[in-house]
Amino acid sequence: MRLSLFQVDAFTSRVFGGNPAAVVPLDAWLPDATLQAIALENNLSETAFFVKEGEGYRLRWFTPAQEVDLCGHATLASAYVLFHHLSRELQQVEFASRSGPLKVAREGDWLVMDFPARPPRAFTPPLELAQALGASPREVLASRDWVAVFDSEAQVRGLKPDLTRLAQLDTFAVTVTAPGDEVDFVSRFFAPRAGVPEDPVTGSAHCSLVPYWAKRLGKTRLTARQVSARGGELRCEERESRVHIAGQAALYLEGVITF
Repeated sequence: MRLSLFQVDAFTSRVFGGNPAAVVPLDAWLPDATLQAIALENNLSETAFFVKEGEGYRLRWFTPAQEVDLCGHATLASAYVLFHHLSRELQQVEFASRSGPLKVAREGDWLVMDFPARPPRAFTPPLELAQALGASPREVLASRDWVAVFDSEAQVRGLKPDLTRLAQLDTFAVTVTAPGDEVDFVSRFFAPRAGVPEDPVTGSAHCSLVPYWAKRLGKTRLTARQVSARGGELRCEERESRVHIAGQAALYLEGVITF
């Protein structure tokens, strides 16, 4: 079997930045075990697979360890592949997913994703969280992931978490965040239980970060930066039960999977 493979750097305007995602267009679904094996072989935080379905596409995402219910950067990468390589006439695409319909539209060089909002709620974390992070956050909230809020960008940048301890916590992932020095807020994202020690840029985390920071800062349009080693830039907007998350992307690799 031969399958097309694209590797796209998402939330960046240049290769070697942002978050790399693999995108594999399919004519029909392969067995889940095969999809998982491809994701493990790719060894990126996510591999996206999509199949034409009606006027849109069915989209699924796999980490090296498991399928996930929502992934921002691999959705952005999938839309980039469609807009720039497979269906250049498209100005908007709608993906059916485990998190409902997800739309992505072109706005110049930026791609704007329409995602569900996941406002985080107040949460009392176990003592092990601060021990795993190596620092005590000012507050912790929870939605899909735990969100640890710090006072400064320098604190977030300086964290050196114990990933083994983080993987033992009862959560899919831990997002850390703080006010930004040059943007509205910054973040980092750790999901060692899902095979992702630190994700370079995490669109899905902003489904919770945007409602939190919009309320805290009293504004609906926000600029964000994920301050991982690769880093990434996001433009965000709160829209009631939805959030708009915009980023750029760059193609790194185009190839063929054979097995």
